Amino acid sequence: RRCYRSLLLASFPPDLKLKVYLRVADQEKDPLFWNTWAQRTLKNALTLQKLNQNTAKNLILFLGDGMGIPTVTAARILKGQLSRQSGEETQLEMDKFPFVALSKTYNTNAQVADSAGTATAYLCGVKANEGTVGVSAAAVRSQCNTTQGNEVTSILRWAKEAGKSVGIVTTTRVNHATPSAAYAHCVDRDWYSDGEMPAEAVQAGCKDIARQLFENIPNIDVIMGGGRKYMFPKNQSDVEYPGEKKHFGTRIDRRNLVEEWNNRMKNKNANYVWNKKELLSLNPNSVDYLLGLFEPGDLPYDLERNNETDPSLTEMVEVAIKILKKNPSGFYLLVEGGRIDHGHHEGKAKQALHEAVEMDRAIGHAGLMTSIYDTMTVVTADHSHMFNFGGYTPRGNTIFGLAPMLSDVDQKPFTAILYGNGPGFKVVNGLRENVSTLDYGENNYKAQSAVPLSMETHGGEDVAVFAKGPMAHLLHGVHEQNYIPHVMAYAACIGQNRDHCMSSSGASSLSAALPSLTALLTVIRLFC
Repeated sequence: RRCYRSLLLASFPPDLKLKVYLRVADQEKDPLFWNTWAQRTLKNALTLQKLNQNTAKNLILFLGDGMGIPTVTAARILKGQLSRQSGEETQLEMDKFPFVALSKTYNTNAQVADSAGTATAYLCGVKANEGTVGVSAAAVRSQCNTTQGNEVTSILRWAKEAGKSVGIVTTTRVNHATPSAAYAHCVDRDWYSDGEMPAEAVQAGCKDIARQLFENIPNIDVIMGGGRKYMFPKNQSDVEYPGEKKHFGTRIDRRNLVEEWNNRMKNKNANYVWNKKELLSLNPNSVDYLLGLFEPGDLPYDLERNNETDPSLTEMVEVAIKILKKNPSGFYLLVEGGRIDHGHHEGKAKQALHEAVEMDRAIGHAGLMTSIYDTMTVVTADHSHMFNFGGYTPRGNTIFGLAPMLSDVDQKPFTAILYGNGPGFKVVNGLRENVSTLDYGENNYKAQSAVPLSMETHGGEDVAVFAKGPMAHLLHGVHEQNYIPHVMAYAACIGQNRDHCMSSSGASSLSAALPSLTALLTVIRLFC
């Protein structure tokens, strides 16, 4: 441990080495350090006894796709280490939220869930089958004729119908599983455009998800993410990658959905943008509707993002809030850190964790732009992954580093981060690969896994729900995942949760009138 700490500190500037060493080696040896910290935390906790029961004008849901609790912990350590801290004591922005719950993620037909059925749960308030979005469990995946009559609506629609502005921001395709449940009713999450649909489903009248984005809920105020190719006619070249066929349009119906959107919105202060420069050149005060499609497919991982052409999640969130908050009735915003999930599926823990850190940065930025008095913010995940870290690593061990021991079975080193299954399984000469011969700190290194799979799978354990703002205390304990939008709707007095708002309003009016009524009765007594 002492040797490792010396190596860690050697990489720090001289003026920082002493501060870090004193904090870890001296302060933490003193019981006063821990007692003072705990007492400060206790005082903060005591302030929560006065519950925030305001009506939420604004609602924000941050969804870390695949962000299980081990991912949250590892991202916390990474965030600290990126700031040259030991990491374990760091606070994520979501860690600062006062209320935390657990969410049970299973689908109606799956013990270990997928992102489509879970999105239907935390957006529409109804648990559903895996692979389906915006439909109840009566709908069967890929069976078009089970769609009609089984549609369920989302909290985004409830907010829009209540007069609020609504927005979707994602690092995946805007017609991917998570965002699509906010507006689509589709029995197959993979029906991105009609080019991905079976001919019989199209003939039977089922609509692809990209089309539903523009047709189901009129005038979604802000839409940002990837998925550009699903909006354009088949074989039409992409504006950014004109020579790459894999990025060409996919629509068999030859419709240009972006052009249709532009034509429909031409008198509504609407802008379509496809790169960062165009996005950041906008004046949000003069934009009421925004469609931003920054890649043909998903946005790049944050570690690989071109800072000149692709906006970060934080930059997209900032623009979205500036546009949405102009509405005096408030807004609902869905934000997805969608590529956490992709990093894990590929066994690339470094990519996944940097995605989680970037989403946390966006959470913090949104907090600076809103108020806990009128904005309810919820951070959660749809499901977990077969990702974990351990191995008795010492304090401050780089999260992507080796455990401090060799295996007592094969006498080889191993990284702290491991997957239960996935593409990182590799045997060399009949034995587990020796990771010390590899660059395990490289961005795309695939961490070792116990079971070989081309793509790592989701995990089935509960995920965390962090909440702050009006009525955040209603997210507590262990809940079914579909409970989340019901709480958020209750906080904002939208959807089916309005009766308490009427009674609260009435009670407030009565309270305000009581002093005047008492004075009037006193006067009557004096003169009668």
